[in-house]
Amino acid sequence: MSYQLTQRQNHKSISSEQSQVLPLIGVGLRHVHYQDALTSPFNIDFVEVHVENFFAKGGITQAILNDIKAQYAVSLHATSLGLGSTEPVPEPHLKRFSELVEQVQPILVSDHACFSWGQLNDLTVHAGDLLPVPFNQESLAVMVANVNKVQQQLGRRILVENLSAYITPANSTMSESEFLIELCRQTDCRLLLDLNNLMVNAINTQAAHSKQNGTHDKATKPVDLALAQLYEFPSHVIGEIHLAGCSPVGETGIMIDDHSQPVSGDVWRLYETALTRFGAVPTLIEWDMDLPDWQTLCQQAQLARKIAKQVLPCH
Repeated sequence: MSYQLTQRQNHKSISSEQSQVLPLIGVGLRHVHYQDALTSPFNIDFVEVHVENFFAKGGITQAILNDIKAQYAVSLHATSLGLGSTEPVPEPHLKRFSELVEQVQPILVSDHACFSWGQLNDLTVHAGDLLPVPFNQESLAVMVANVNKVQQQLGRRILVENLSAYITPANSTMSESEFLIELCRQTDCRLLLDLNNLMVNAINTQAAHSKQNGTHDKATKPVDLALAQLYEFPSHVIGEIHLAGCSPVGETGIMIDDHSQPVSGDVWRLYETALTRFGAVPTLIEWDMDLPDWQTLCQQAQLARKIAKQVLPCH
């Protein structure tokens, strides 16, 4: 089934010829920045809000959401659908999710390639985290069914984000890239390619191999591993790009995707390559912890815009 992206007519639309224009550049909007975002837009094309923060009906949160969508194009990003869960998303949860999509008419809707829902003492519970799934046919069938159900409920295509994972699930029979590409083929969804997650996973994979083998491969840089994975994705499956920062865990060599830092130099390098390969894909800066002021956050977005102008030949 093919899903058409709904657009708000009073905002910039997402061009089907992405390689011929500059990308929409946005930022993740958190509560400490609401007032600044409404008074000092800083040439931001769109904002992303977390769906779950606006599940409550009425009250101040809905008033804020209405103010935001009156000024910006909005992307709705979820963390609770658990698209890889064998336990289906509870119907009341999916219904409220669908109501918000109808209310906001976002330019993009997204969640993660993870599982979150399960059974505990005969109750359906949410793990409160984004848990990795094994990359095999069984997991793929579950995620395909869930993505199809969500898209049918919403009447539109969603984006599925690659995960930063700190454990390697057993029983994988394919790579992450193969898994996600096949998910897109079977559901007509698109990928939200998080370049920081690619980078974090590359760093942590190399650290794990070094610990296991007692050696450190200085010849292979994590950014080269991340670039190799980036090249595995065909351009037509990429619907959005996330950029963020990360933090080291002491001297362990492990990196945490905590969104508490500016975008790293290696992730900017990945972004340049992604623009060359995928064209003018909507791009979002994420910053969720140790939040900077609004101006600093927007400066990261303007750096993404500057890079896009330098890299893309037609604008």
